[in-house]
Amino acid sequence: MQPQDRRSAEPGDSAAAAQARRRLTEAGHLAPLFAAIGELLDEAGVAAGDSLLDVGCGEGSLLAELGPPRRLVAHGVDLSRPSIELAALLSPAATWVIANADRTLPYADASFDGLLSITSRLQPEEFRRVLAPSGALILAVPGADDLVELREALQGRGELRPRLEGALSTFAALFDCTQQRRSLAWRLELDRAGLEDLLASSYRGARATERTRFATLERSTVTMSRDLALLVAK
Repeated sequence: MQPQDRRSAEPGDSAAAAQARRRLTEAGHLAPLFAAIGELLDEAGVAAGDSLLDVGCGEGSLLAELGPPRRLVAHGVDLSRPSIELAALLSPAATWVIANADRTLPYADASFDGLLSITSRLQPEEFRRVLAPSGALILAVPGADDLVELREALQGRGELRPRLEGALSTFAALFDCTQQRRSLAWRLELDRAGLEDLLASSYRGARATERTRFATLERSTVTMSRDLALLVAK
């Protein structure tokens, strides 16, 4: 990690955020998303012996779930040292790298058969560069109603925010975006501890007034949703 790639002394997710995301995963709260990504990987033909990169891999649960059953050569890159440390403990057979993927991906051209970008930053040129010819990219962005109840409680409004079409437009020049798409939604019944983990892992920018409102929540139903697309490199 070069000095110019750091925006703070401890860039990326904090240890607390990484641990919160791990607890959500261990509780099964992200299982529908993991299953849908696995199905898209299979439809893309990413199979045993192929190399797969998860950009913005976080604490590594997704690769640990998808890689071993398919016998993939798994790689994960993330800005957060605490996240990568958790990932390496969970799945020591994979290769984990701390790097600022917002700038460049620290891999040679055409290194990967598949790439995952799951609610992470979008870098079409870099994704295309590191993908092999006709390599597959699985893209996931929050659905329009993702966390709508939590946003209503914290912000006083729960606006619908569609994102997929805007994301796909940034990839159209370099990828075939006409492959599989699917929308996924599921609801969680969360107690106070679960809500705190969700806030820590996915809504870390809450203002003081929003945190004051959050303090009154003891239990809530929360919608989780993702729009997914399978893109193929041109």
